[in-house]
Amino acid sequence: MNDCAEPTQRQDGPAEGYRRIRLDLAYHGAEFSGWARQRGRRTVQEEIESALQVVTRSPEPFALTVAGRTDAGVHARGQVAHVDLPAELWAAHGEKLLRRLAGRLPADVRVFRVGEAPAGFDARFAAIWRRYAYRVADHQGGVDPLLRGHVLWHDRPLDLEKMNQAAKLLLGEHDFAAYCKKREGATTIRTLLELHWDRVPMDPYAAQEGSLAVATVRADAFCHNMVRALVGAMLLVGDGHRPVEFPGEVLAGGVRNSAVNVIRPYGLTLEEVGYPADDQLAERGRLARRLRTLPGQS
Repeated sequence: MNDCAEPTQRQDGPAEGYRRIRLDLAYHGAEFSGWARQRGRRTVQEEIESALQVVTRSPEPFALTVAGRTDAGVHARGQVAHVDLPAELWAAHGEKLLRRLAGRLPADVRVFRVGEAPAGFDARFAAIWRRYAYRVADHQGGVDPLLRGHVLWHDRPLDLEKMNQAAKLLLGEHDFAAYCKKREGATTIRTLLELHWDRVPMDPYAAQEGSLAVATVRADAFCHNMVRALVGAMLLVGDGHRPVEFPGEVLAGGVRNSAVNVIRPYGLTLEEVGYPADDQLAERGRLARRLRTLPGQS
């Protein structure tokens, strides 16, 4: 539940006398119960809203709108949010806001950029894509202890060529109901723009040699658990438990498959959010608010 009032949040921009402010931020998700405020739980949204209230000496908090709500344990280093602040407050505190937030926020969340957003900007609805990375170590000895907080260990060698063959079958606009936890009134139709696996060198200071298997996953939007379920299906292909066609067959089936695990969150990082040119922001926001259907659906 969000305990923060949102009197100034509007679909068409900030209310009169307010300025819409964009924040670019990063966080280590291990000790957070996700992004969104939850009563009795520590969340990224609450930490930033509380810090913002303190450093602006405001009697009430200001609600943040985020590009994508991350689950408990998921990290971010390219997250984007916006907040609507009274114009006089922004004028008084804007230049000092970044430094003051750095002094107030805990070490596992940082705001790196703060600035007035262009007309039509909405951190959530104006975004045209989100890009995640999921990092896996398949070294038989496990994961270097200093990497364990953001790398999953898979105890069998992975064939990335087969995983990339499987990934190609998932690209495009589909109903990803088989890979999502459904939410009442929300669509599971998404456009998967990019999905591929690469070998990247291990951290040069790691205690072991070898490489990481890294999935790059980019879509116009994601539904709940989608990335972690997609990666879970492809790991089954990579270690030989399922054929290349398996993830595509699950997608076509339209329902959750008990063989596909929603893998652990700590290997997942939100890397970047993409936005259109400033003169296209408002139109993108309008289109994003429409309920999506596939051709042939009513």
